[in-house]
Order: sequence, then structure tokens, then C-alpha cells
Amino acid sequence: MAIIKEFKEFAMRGNVVDLAVGVIIGAAFGKIVTSLVNDVIMPPIGYLTGGIDFKNLKVLIKEGDPAKKIADVSINYGNFINTVIEFLIVAFCIFMVVKAINSLKKPEEAAPAAEPVPTKEEILLTEIRDLLAKKA
Repeated sequence: MAIIKEFKEFAMRGNVVDLAVGVIIGAAFGKIVTSLVNDVIMPPIGYLTGGIDFKNLKVLIKEGDPAKKIADVSINYGNFINTVIEFLIVAFCIFMVVKAINSLKKPEEAAPAAEPVPTKEEILLTEIRDLLAKKA
């Protein structure tokens, strides 16, 4: 029952809605980045590397049979390269967004430190000083 109570507290905080919005925007942003990588960045890189299409780069382990509807067994390292580039772009964009948000936040000014409470000895010495000053 404690887990249910914790989950209810978590769900009612409002963070869940913020998280859901972030996931939805992130998914849409992911599609944009995928298109950017596949349609804008990789074609010039493929052209510079001699017309290589990275999506089609793979190591064929076992050839499939189209008549029997058996797919090729392959390691698609070209797709992996595209995915790594997509990740780097997303990570950089998130870094820039976080950096921009942090620069908009005003630095919190440190509260002035309260004067330390005098010790009993200091209080006694102050009283003695004041008494001596009155006598003089």
C-alpha cells in the first residue's frame, strides 16, 4: 500500500503532466532531427565519401529468400551511424536549450550572513568593559 501512496503523491505533484508534455515534444523533435540527418546531413556526407548511402551499409550474415519471404540477416551499421549522428544533434540541442534557460535565471543573491551570537564570555567581557568605561 505504501507504493500506491507514493505513486499517488508523485502523480498529483504536477510533474507527470510536465513530463508527458516533454515526451511528446521530444518525440516530435526526434522526427525533425531524423529528417535533418537523413535528408540534409547524410546526403552531402555520402557525396563527399564517393556516393555512399549510409542507410544501405551493412554486413550480410545470411542472405534471405524473397520467394519464401525470409529476410536477410545482416548487421546494419549504416543505420547505427545515422542514429549516432541523430543522438549527437539531439544532445547538442538539449545542451543549448539548458544553457539558454540557465542564463535566463537570475543568480540568487546570498542572504547576508547573520552576525554570530556572542558567547557568554564575550557578553561578560562586554559588560565589564562598559562598567569600566562608566567609572572612568
